Amino acid sequence: MTEQEKERIVIPDENGDEHLFDELFRFHVDATNKSYILVTPVGAEEDEDEEVEVFAFRFEDREGEEDDIALFPVETDEEWEMVEEMLNTFQPEDEEE
Repeated sequence: MTEQEKERIVIPDENGDEHLFDELFRFHVDATNKSYILVTPVGAEEDEDEEVEVFAFRFEDREGEEDDIALFPVETDEEWEMVEEMLNTFQPEDEEE
């Protein structure tokens, strides 16, 4: 997937400043009927020597608003464990040198 094909999302911080993120992927958990989105700051992957910070949110589609979602923090340890497991399966294994 090229940079232009990535979905981008604007997320405001606690001060109301907007920040642009690249969407890594979304997934839905049938058992809890909750959906999650994982994002990275735009441009973060350009420096290959540093680890890329990944942010995870639970999200809900807003009624009547196309491509508009409401974001909620991931709060429980169980949610974090599930998000980390999904991220680990998404990331390719590090190649041995």
